[in-house]
Amino acid sequence: MSIIESALNKANKVEHDSNVHLNTQSELKVNSDNPRLIYNNSDCKINSIIDQQTNKEIVEIDFTRLTSLGFVDPNDSNTQAIEEYRNIKRPIVNNAFGKGSVGINRANLILITSSLPGEGKTFTAINLALSIANERDKKVLLIDADVARPSISKVLGIEPRLGLIEYLDNEGILFSDILVDTNIAGLRIVPAGKTHKHSTELLSSNKMALLVEELSSRYPDRIIIFDSPPLLAATQGEILAKLVGQIVLVVEAEKTLQSMVMESVNKLSTCDVVLAVFNKSKGNTGGAFYGYGYGYGYGYGNYAN
Repeated sequence: MSIIESALNKANKVEHDSNVHLNTQSELKVNSDNPRLIYNNSDCKINSIIDQQTNKEIVEIDFTRLTSLGFVDPNDSNTQAIEEYRNIKRPIVNNAFGKGSVGINRANLILITSSLPGEGKTFTAINLALSIANERDKKVLLIDADVARPSISKVLGIEPRLGLIEYLDNEGILFSDILVDTNIAGLRIVPAGKTHKHSTELLSSNKMALLVEELSSRYPDRIIIFDSPPLLAATQGEILAKLVGQIVLVVEAEKTLQSMVMESVNKLSTCDVVLAVFNKSKGNTGGAFYGYGYGYGYGYGNYAN
């Protein structure tokens, strides 16, 4: 039985224990008796509900807060941000599902990265996931793989919980235990989990390779987006780049040196498709690019990871 199949055979819900003593340091702790039960700080804002029909926890994303930070609002259809991300996602979706997918290995696995911290890769990853998930026939799994500096859970208001690192590090944790359902029907999240001194080794492990292969082949109708560490700041980004079919390199306009961009591109030589997004640009140059060109001069948004 496959990894994902085994996970889906389990109840996908959060377990509660009324006798748990909450950790006062806001740390993520794994219960040694039941590794799928986590303890978190009682001060952490709980923004989830339980679906009465499926008995699953659903995280409620606060779109009012997100739009105030510059993120797209799936409930709106005519803003500049919505339109620009329609343009950004189109070549990606075409490469994943359309005629462009021919010859691209794992075309539905997308890595969002940058050369350096602060260029806006998490901003781009979340916006891209929201935009694609808003399509009626598309589903998105957004995975926070920036395990040294995770941001997705914080931005989306998800309380500390088990994530990718716990799954890779503990045989008792199933993939279903780290999946987070949201109030967008087509969007699910996998948090990064706790920091780990051997995170690089875990991301390069056979278990990680098996996971991405299963995600790509078992769900060919789903886009899987990985938010990756910056390429020039950590080795994990280059490791993850070898596991996916498409990469979006986020470049901070008028700040990131061309030499740094080219160094990052050289690290991505094993990937079939490399595209780029100019973030924080004052103007819009338009157009996608593959390989060594430039494109997308979008200047909106206040958030950058």
